Amino acid sequence: MILFVKLLLAHLLSDFLLQATSWVKDKEHKKHRSIYLYIHIILNFILAWILVGKQDFGWYALALAISHGFIVFLKLYFQTSKTKRSWFLANQISHLLMITAITLLYTNTIFEFSALRNPFWFITTAIILLTKPTSILIKNIISIWTPENKSKDESLQNAGNYIGILERLFVFCFILTDHFEAIGFLLAAKSIFRFGDLKEAKDRKLTEYVLIGTLLSFGIALLIGLVVQLGLRFSF
Repeated sequence: MILFVKLLLAHLLSDFLLQATSWVKDKEHKKHRSIYLYIHIILNFILAWILVGKQDFGWYALALAISHGFIVFLKLYFQTSKTKRSWFLANQISHLLMITAITLLYTNTIFEFSALRNPFWFITTAIILLTKPTSILIKNIISIWTPENKSKDESLQNAGNYIGILERLFVFCFILTDHFEAIGFLLAAKSIFRFGDLKEAKDRKLTEYVLIGTLLSFGIALLIGLVVQLGLRFSF
């Protein structure tokens, strides 16, 4: 299982945290002619090999990187403005399937709870997953309901994104420390602060949009926190 977690971490770093928005736009515009497509593939290969930390894994890391590039290539050529959301989800599912396949080929197993006795990789991957990757996932899921911006936006730049990341990290920490009651206080506090803005906006669609995003954010944080907590209990 530790191999799967490390490969997932390599994927999250190369696909989300270390990939600039300018890279994504350049790839969408130039497709296979974009230099960033190949930088992205090389980055995926290097991260996978380094994080696994075994010399004989080099060929597996190369196979994973090539398959990663091929999946991205298909996405770039077949997605349209209307199918972008669907292709994003299909793209990420395909990457997870390839990570699973490489894990099985290399270790013949995925579930090895004894490896969790050193929980560093497990917790680190969960924390990284709850930051930018989850923000992008939620944004894609609720993009079909994005309301029109009818008023001048006076909020801080990217404030909503950072608030979402912080709330998920708080929920994750509360679960690992068995303070589930604090999650309720956090959700209530956010609701109170948001209530005034939504009431003044008088926009039902905006209210529903914010509510869906908030519930998804808390739900994903709860799920990942409970999975990590369960894994840590099995390991000790």
